[in-house]
Amino acid sequence: AVVSTQSTGSQSEDAKMGKHTKKVHITGKYGVRYGASLRKQIKKIEVTQHAKYTCGFCGKDSVKRDAVGIWTCKGCRKTVAGGAYTLNTPAAATVRSASVV
Repeated sequence: AVVSTQSTGSQSEDAKMGKHTKKVHITGKYGVRYGASLRKQIKKIEVTQHAKYTCGFCGKDSVKRDAVGIWTCKGCRKTVAGGAYTLNTPAAATVRSASVV
């Protein structure tokens, strides 16, 4: 008689798979280094810089960061100068609202 050694996808397979991070998400790559409060600050920055933003020209949610301060829309291929980590900085919003008046 032939005995099958295949798993049904239970505990033995789960032990081989990688673990997910529950709290730290994107900063899991830093492990225990740099301290909790610094990792929380970095998490906020990295989440905003990897997010997709709405294009002011075509209206699509397809603006992504190319480099520091350079943002490109994949829909209409427009390139915009923005903040280092976010498309629109609070300082830029203040200048824009002051110049309208």
